Amino acid sequence: MDASTWAPSRARPSWLARLFDNRIFLICICLFPAAGLLLAFLTYPLGLGIWLAFTDTQIGRNGHWIGLENFQYLITDRVFITAVWNTMFYTAVATVIKFALGLWLALLLNEHIPFKSVLRAIILLPYIVPTVLSAIAFWWIYDPQFSIISYVLVNVLHWRDTYVDFLGTPWAARWSLIAANVWRGIPFVAITLLAGLQTISPSLYEAALLDGATGWQKFRYITSPLLMPILAIVMTFSVLFTFTDFQLVYAITRGGPINSTHLMATLAFQRAIPGAQLGEGSAIAVAMIPFLIFATLFSYFALSRRKWQQGSDND
Repeated sequence: MDASTWAPSRARPSWLARLFDNRIFLICICLFPAAGLLLAFLTYPLGLGIWLAFTDTQIGRNGHWIGLENFQYLITDRVFITAVWNTMFYTAVATVIKFALGLWLALLLNEHIPFKSVLRAIILLPYIVPTVLSAIAFWWIYDPQFSIISYVLVNVLHWRDTYVDFLGTPWAARWSLIAANVWRGIPFVAITLLAGLQTISPSLYEAALLDGATGWQKFRYITSPLLMPILAIVMTFSVLFTFTDFQLVYAITRGGPINSTHLMATLAFQRAIPGAQLGEGSAIAVAMIPFLIFATLFSYFALSRRKWQQGSDND
């Protein structure tokens, strides 16, 4: 054999080495832990809940398939109808207030003000505190005998003769829960919108200023359009979080007084666990899915249209 044509032979890689060189196999291996967690903690509970919604299962007793009977009963249940109305009202009012105050705080923190970093940290505190601790704090604030707000109004300012009964009547309790939710949700909206404001180029505002634009015109024609994609995301998450709120409401009122502050989430828990009616509670939880899908689609189609970025108008 000619030495000039000789070349050392390379050993053929093993099947294991070839397997780990396969891109599809590596993708599946990397996604397997996440897929397993989603399957165990999301897909399986969701599927089980949908199945239970069509049965008469109770705690300690296997159920039987009953079709739409749970949903037919809920349509005639006044407590459920009240819970649906409360959930819609609670979500709409709290979301609007959180967006108004959160956008105002974001615009304020985007300006050059003293101690801006400290203010950002302070604003995040309500969101960092665990929900149950926040609920306990508000439960104490709303207490009919030991409320700090009532103490200031009666004993310090002398503006009232009696303590405020925040949780004793339906409408007072509803507005008290909305105030607690707004206090807790403002940081998420403010910090997220502030991050969006930081991505807007200052040169756009400088050009608008040279053209004589007012503050409102700069907000309408620069800030608002460029912030719309972030608004869509924040709106979607805010609506989903508020609509499915459970801890705050259940820890403060537990649906009272007289079931007047029940949301769909709290009513589903009360019927399924303390009430032992797993089928009925699951039906209430499943009834929330269409509302959540509608909120998501509304945010996507109504707020995520960005044809203005390509120089054309929205349809």
